[in-house]
Amino acid sequence: MLTKGALSSHLDYTAWASRRLLDAAAALTPEQLQQDFRTADKSVLGTLVHIYAADRIWLYRVRGEILVNFLSEADYSLPHLQQDWPLIHKGWRQWMDALPEEAVDIPLAYKDIKGNPYENTPWQIVLHVVNHATHHRGQVSGFLRMLGIKPPALDMTAYYRSLPR
Repeated sequence: MLTKGALSSHLDYTAWASRRLLDAAAALTPEQLQQDFRTADKSVLGTLVHIYAADRIWLYRVRGEILVNFLSEADYSLPHLQQDWPLIHKGWRQWMDALPEEAVDIPLAYKDIKGNPYENTPWQIVLHVVNHATHHRGQVSGFLRMLGIKPPALDMTAYYRSLPR
């Protein structure tokens, strides 16, 4: 089991890394944002939207809320991501701040979009959300390299180094 402090640090890291990648994407042309790299989510924008939507649906799940649609047409907009994603990260921070330390290892019940019931502990969910985002941020970093653009440093060590001492 991980501590609440460690989980908070992971959530702060994923917000930092996603923000850095979103800032890098803001410098792309519309064509570069939409270029099809023949992956599941196709493009830089499509992959960023996928990460955002997963961050959002898992936040709804841990709050005990139901999100009817995984994605909407409005989600496929860089300005929408720039405006709404920080609010999702803020929601994660608020949820974590309110979570009692002893609750990090107590199974949390939720349903997937098909209504199937599941249970995972908060520490398992947070690590999944962070790991999922890291995987797809790596894809976007690769897309940027294929476009001839150096991606921002997104390693956890770069995050830790960016923190005040």
